[in-house]
Parts: sequence; structure tokens; C-alpha cells
Amino acid sequence: MMAATLADGVTVIENAAREPEIVDLAILLNEMGAKVKGAGTETITVTGVEGLHGTTHNVVQDRIEAGTFMVAAAMTGGDVLVRDAVWEHNRPLISKLLEMGVEVTEESEGIRVRSQLENLKAVHVKTLPHPGFPTDMQAQFTALMTVAKGESTMVETVFENRFQHLEEMRRMGLHSEIIRDTARIVGGQALQGAEVLSTDLRASAALILTGLVAQGETVVGKLVHLDRGYYRFHEKLAQLGAKIQRIEANDEEE
Repeated sequence: MMAATLADGVTVIENAAREPEIVDLAILLNEMGAKVKGAGTETITVTGVEGLHGTTHNVVQDRIEAGTFMVAAAMTGGDVLVRDAVWEHNRPLISKLLEMGVEVTEESEGIRVRSQLENLKAVHVKTLPHPGFPTDMQAQFTALMTVAKGESTMVETVFENRFQHLEEMRRMGLHSEIIRDTARIVGGQALQGAEVLSTDLRASAALILTGLVAQGETVVGKLVHLDRGYYRFHEKLAQLGAKIQRIEANDEEE
């Protein structure tokens, strides 16, 4: 889409992604003088222009980071306001949080999440392309499933082999079973702190969140992926009351 703004003629992108970030990029490009139409739909049409000019633009909130903190509040029995979070962008996640018994309200400053652990219910979730439940919230939501009493299921239809974090959670006492694209998670049982290794960006966040509710100390290693998606994640959690610190071991950050 960016390349097409300066290409000669008209470019048509079919089967385009429809996430809010795509729309936000199109808005930015148009503010710079581009001619982009159809962002947010399956077909985007870009008419090339001779040049672009500067502008000032506020980037849309990161719905996955916002969603991660919403899940963190839900699984710890917290009361957290996620500033600037957009309700419409997080609607699939909010729908499942409400189904689980979490209180989610829209406020002028963002989205507030209140949770009581004894009220959490098991749910069934299926990831889908936008506007369905985002695959980038799958790992974090399975962490939430570990504290909801009963059997929850997560069906991953977007990415294969994205349940590796559950293998690490088993080190912490999680009872789960993976059958092809479906994970069955038995929640509500006590988890124990352990040394675990993150396998990707969202798994890193999920393991850290699970460590917040596990008894004892949890050490999450191989955080090379984490900083790609979260800025000072541990500091923000600490400000919310988590007992967390980032350390260096063997010249490699953990």
C-alpha cells in the first residue's frame, strides 16, 4: 500500500487485511497527499501521486497491548483502566471477557476492567481473521483460561503450531491437551512458579501473566521477542502492583 502511493497508475490490493492498523496507515498516507480508498475492506484501491508531504498524525492505540493488560487485570482479580483503548477495536476480546464473567466498561479515558476470580467461567474461543478474535491474543487468553474454573477450549485457525507456550505452562502445573488446532485447558487449579522459556512474542507475555498468578517465583527466559510488541512491559506491570523485575543472566536478558 505504501509503495503504491508513488507508483504510476492505479493499484488494486485484493484480499487485504482489515485490521484497524491498516485503516490508520491509510489515514496517515491520505493526510500526506496519497489517494487510498477502501481501507478496512477486502479491496484497497491506490491511485499513485507524484509526491507526498509531511503531516502530524497520532498513531492508533495498540489493541493487542491494550488487550494484554485487559487480560492481566481479569486473571489477577484487578481493577485496571487501560487508557486510550478503543472499545470497537477490542470488541471480540471484550465479548469473551464478558462471557467469562469479567466486568468491562467503556469510560471517557479508555476501557476499565474489573474482575473477581471466583466469578470467572470457562469459555470456548476460536481465533479468526479480523474482525474475529485475534490470533495475537490467543496465548494471553489461554493464560486467563488457567484461572477460570472448568474446561475451556481454544481453537487456533490462523497460525499453526502456536500452542508451544502451553507446553511451558505445564511446567507450572497446568492441565491441558492439544488435539490438532484445539487446546483443552482445565482451569482453576493451583499453579506453581517454574523456569520457563518463551517461544514467540505473545507467548512471552502469556508466560509472564501466568507467572503473576502462580505460587512462588517464575523465571521467564528468552525474552528476545518480547520487546518487539511491548514497551517496558515489566515496568507497567510493576506500576499496577506486580512483583516483577527484569534481570540479566549470562549476558542474556531474561
